[in-house]
This record gives sequence, C-alpha cells and structure tokens, in this order.
Amino acid sequence: MSAPPPPMPYQYVVLRLVPRVEREEFLNVGVVLHCQQADYLAARCELDAERARALHPDVDVEAVQHALDRVGEVARGEGAGPARGSRPGQRFGWLSAPRSTVVQPGPVHSGLTGDPAATLAHLLDRLVRRPN
Repeated sequence: MSAPPPPMPYQYVVLRLVPRVEREEFLNVGVVLHCQQADYLAARCELDAERARALHPDVDVEAVQHALDRVGEVARGEGAGPARGSRPGQRFGWLSAPRSTVVQPGPVHSGLTGDPAATLAHLLDRLVRRPN
C-alpha cells in the first residue's frame, strides 16, 4: 500500500452572480482552484437559472452562462487573448481579480490538498450546489 501524496497548498475563489451590484445580493455559481505545486488550474461552474431568476427576475441567464463559459476557457488557457499560453498562476490572478461585472470572484481562500481535482469537486458541492 502506498502512502497518500503529501498535501499541497492551493488557492480558490468562489464565483458569484451579482445581478444588481447596489443591492449586494449574490448567488454562488462556480469555483476556481489553483494549485501551483501541481501546475493545476480549473474552474467548475453551475448556473441554476431558477435560483438566478429568484434573485433578479430580469437576469440575462444566457449572458451569465456565456461569462461562466469564458471563465472556463481562461482557466484552461484557451480562447483568444492573453490567457492563451500563459501560466496557470497568471490566469488565476486574472480570474480572481476584483471586478464590477455580473459575475464576480469572491475573496481568495487557501488550503491544503493531495488531489486538487477532488478538492475542486468538493468545494463545488459545498459552496455552489443547493444542499439536498
């Protein structure tokens, strides 16, 4: 039996849907996780249209989904622009930078993990998906 991998530090941000900035209400819609030691950067997003419309009936769900898709592209280093071919840490910096758009990153948090992908899935379950 082999020993589990040693824990590695990681950082993450929760992505928030903020349809009306002045009301300071938001809905968690995704997580971006970066683990430099594992050369890992990934985003997982799930938009619950019903919950989004409950927060703001006129929210443009398609535009929000497009913004979340773009986050995934940047995390993977795909698409046009400076994200293509840049290092994961630099892309995480772009994705975690404060902005005043309808999809905003929350504060950067950190932890330790032996499996960044499993940790990302756990954070998505815990912080984004509606508990059963």
